[in-house]
Amino acid sequence: MTSFDELLSQVPIAQIAEKLGVDQDTATNAVKAAMPTLLGGLQARATEPEGAASLVGALDQHGELIEGEGAVDVDKVDIADGSKIVDKVFGAEKSTVISALGATEGTGGKDLVAELLPMLAPIVMAYLAKQMSGGGDGAAAPQTPSGGGIGDILGGLLGGSGKSGGIGGAIGEALAKNAGGALGNILGGLFGSKR
Repeated sequence: MTSFDELLSQVPIAQIAEKLGVDQDTATNAVKAAMPTLLGGLQARATEPEGAASLVGALDQHGELIEGEGAVDVDKVDIADGSKIVDKVFGAEKSTVISALGATEGTGGKDLVAELLPMLAPIVMAYLAKQMSGGGDGAAAPQTPSGGGIGDILGGLLGGSGKSGGIGGAIGEALAKNAGGALGNILGGLFGSKR
């Protein structure tokens, strides 16, 4: 079964903290704030047929990052590729997302978040690729053009059903209106509680 905590366990917090020049608490806070936002953005894309198809296609290039158990080696993460993923996921909302996450208490500010998202995006994609290929729970999810498989995996990670319709708009609205410490609570409310 996919879970947010399992995905979080793949993230090399200590390495990320070192790369960003911050303490582990700050890195952990930033990752925990950025990850649901990234997943929500991906889920919003997966609800559109062409978005789901391009997402499933992109997953094929990311499976090899996660091998076996334990966290990913951040030195193997393609940051340039991560930047492209972040651009695709958030589009015109990217700077709003980064500013709002950066304004969330304990995340280290928007410059840190801007560096972090391209590190996280390939790790999230690799995890999703592993789930889609059946590497997670033993059953391969069907690669339907409507995003059934990928949408369900993302929905499970976010604690929802995967049928969240306009979650992208909801994220955009929440980020635009709440670029303060309440962002985490609002995102938590949008996605349901993470177990």
